[in-house]
Amino acid sequence: MRAAARAAFFSVLLTAAAIPAAEPQPCVQAVEFPYFLYPQQLWERELVWLKNIGIHTVEFPVPLQWHQLDNGQYDFSGRTSPRRDLVGFIRLLRKLGMEAWIAQPSNVPQLRALLETQAASHGGPLISRPASVATVSALEPDALARSRDALAAGRAAVLWTNVEDQLYPAGWQPAPAAPLVHGVIGLSGDEHPGALALRREAALARNWGALFPLLKPIPLPKPAAGKWPDGISAAELTSSAASAVSIVNRGAGAFADDVRVVEPATQKQMLIPNVHVPPHQALWLPLDVSLGQKSLCRECSNFSPAARIIYATAELLSIEFENGILAMEFAAPEPGEAVLQLERKPVGPFLAGGRPLDFEWDDKTLRLRLPIPANTRGDNRQRIGIAIEEPESSAFFNDAHRLVIGEKNLISTSYSSSDLAARSRLRLPEGYAATVQSASTEGIKYEVSVPAALAHGDYANLALEADGMPLGRARVQLVRAASIRLMEAIQIHIGQHTELTPEPPIVPIEPKAGSNIEVAVRNNWPIIASYKFSATGAGLDFFPPRNDLAIGAADERRYQLRIFATDTSAPLRDWRLRVAGNATLDLPFRALLLPRNRTVAWSADLDGDGVPEWVLESPQARAIFSTQDGGRWLEFTWKEANANFLPETGALGAQGPVEIRASGDALEVTGKGWRRTIHLEGATLTIDQSTTLPADLLQPLTQSSVSFLIAHPSATKAVYTLRPGAP
Repeated sequence: MRAAARAAFFSVLLTAAAIPAAEPQPCVQAVEFPYFLYPQQLWERELVWLKNIGIHTVEFPVPLQWHQLDNGQYDFSGRTSPRRDLVGFIRLLRKLGMEAWIAQPSNVPQLRALLETQAASHGGPLISRPASVATVSALEPDALARSRDALAAGRAAVLWTNVEDQLYPAGWQPAPAAPLVHGVIGLSGDEHPGALALRREAALARNWGALFPLLKPIPLPKPAAGKWPDGISAAELTSSAASAVSIVNRGAGAFADDVRVVEPATQKQMLIPNVHVPPHQALWLPLDVSLGQKSLCRECSNFSPAARIIYATAELLSIEFENGILAMEFAAPEPGEAVLQLERKPVGPFLAGGRPLDFEWDDKTLRLRLPIPANTRGDNRQRIGIAIEEPESSAFFNDAHRLVIGEKNLISTSYSSSDLAARSRLRLPEGYAATVQSASTEGIKYEVSVPAALAHGDYANLALEADGMPLGRARVQLVRAASIRLMEAIQIHIGQHTELTPEPPIVPIEPKAGSNIEVAVRNNWPIIASYKFSATGAGLDFFPPRNDLAIGAADERRYQLRIFATDTSAPLRDWRLRVAGNATLDLPFRALLLPRNRTVAWSADLDGDGVPEWVLESPQARAIFSTQDGGRWLEFTWKEANANFLPETGALGAQGPVEIRASGDALEVTGKGWRRTIHLEGATLTIDQSTTLPADLLQPLTQSSVSFLIAHPSATKAVYTLRPGAP
């Protein structure tokens, strides 16, 4: 049974490459996170993403001009705008176990008192900003290189800026108007190429972070050619526990050569052969890394002081030793190798990237040479591992990948002997509870209760131990019991490439004949689950009003729901979808009543800044206007292709707020000394103004096989048309 247990655990350990290491180390990577520039519904999602890639610290200012109201009072609780909820934002940081720097201290008594209660000395997330901080924009082409330079120079921390898209609240963007500041993570959560550099640095700092203050630079021997190629920089940093060689390639060509280093133990020159660094890449190569507990390896008490990684030609991210198996994770954009000094030959097998490979063992020098296959996708992570010894005892989790928040979950564990199982215990995070559901010679099944207040997508660490010794670990993701989407929910657009789902989601329906909407339901349980759905809303009928679904483990199904309107007095109607069974949810939605061949005028806070926008909507097109910036025209979308034809800055903007009201199926906009009437008929938008219209900087264009046409019959009138096909 011991061999079978080891093989099963080995498979689980080596296929967990996408799961971050368990305990976070001292973080030298922080991300600028101006909470007020994101819709509140995105705060948790973005912070969980940062935490999961290894970022545990954010920096944010508190802009008093945003929090101060017209009456001179301050809103820090979100009563006037969800984006002003500084209290809720700090509470979220605390829930996630993250830390934060305040970028701009304030003398406002109310704010100062609030921040003092959230300081680390009171158990809160607010900590002091380090004295030495290097700032790196994630948008810079050489962001990875600049961050590596800062680490090699011994900087205390690196602050990453321009990570997430930033959406300014209405009327508060800097001049010229810039409602959207681009980052490497879009509002919809999509990652742009610059996110790779941040991922790489966060993964490196997760385990090396505690050693960075100990690393001291030493002169690196000159290469055989006498100097480094253009665009290549290199540095060697040493400590008693681990050393590293940082190589940065800013050039347009690949670097491929042997690298001369100083062996820390002997102070003699040593050659690291066949080092490959692709263009605009960087590698942090391990050198003389001890396999002892005070280095990078967790639970490495079985190794002698002489056991170490002599070098590797891929970037070492982490080392783990459990149940006789040594597992190492690398960033390997190119193939590499690792050379280890051990006491005896490993018992095998060797796996790399989940596949068995051959390894070289030298009986005379007791050196082990392991190939590291390249991983050119994502953040270049590659996991390798080898069985060093037959464990005297072993325990592991069986397929523990997810825990459902607020529910009781079954966790199955296995042991090398029944005696070991009887002496073992399950260690859980604070707030969790577990009871033994069943025990047998095959193992123990636990029922684990997960607190309901945890964040979807976060991770939890579980552990097995016996006689005070750790035996097995699992890092499992926390998920809601079910995830639900309305497939027809509208997306608002900022420019032609950025989308955002309003909260709550809105679906257009034909009020009399009714409209079918499709509900996508993802079962996040690791078992088949049953869900019961019921939809209710004033002035609305639903068919069927109830529905039952059985969905496979971690699978998604869809069902149709038809909605009719019995009350058409308001174009926007609230409704709720309630879920019972294997999930308990009460979800708010909205229905937009949109008759055939008609235009409706409606208003809602679409971007979560506390200020409602106004919308003209027909079955073919949608036009959105701000009540700020002179009634700026924000969006003109051809709905069938989901394509917006306005730039990110919108059009027809001016200084100051305006008053907008619906006049039938049109909008009337009143500014200082002028009045504007806006009609939408089909896909033609007509604007009439009592004075000369502002300069129109829009240009005709064609996208998604739809043409955007512009006409100016007079200085006070403009006509904009979306037309399928060529102009």
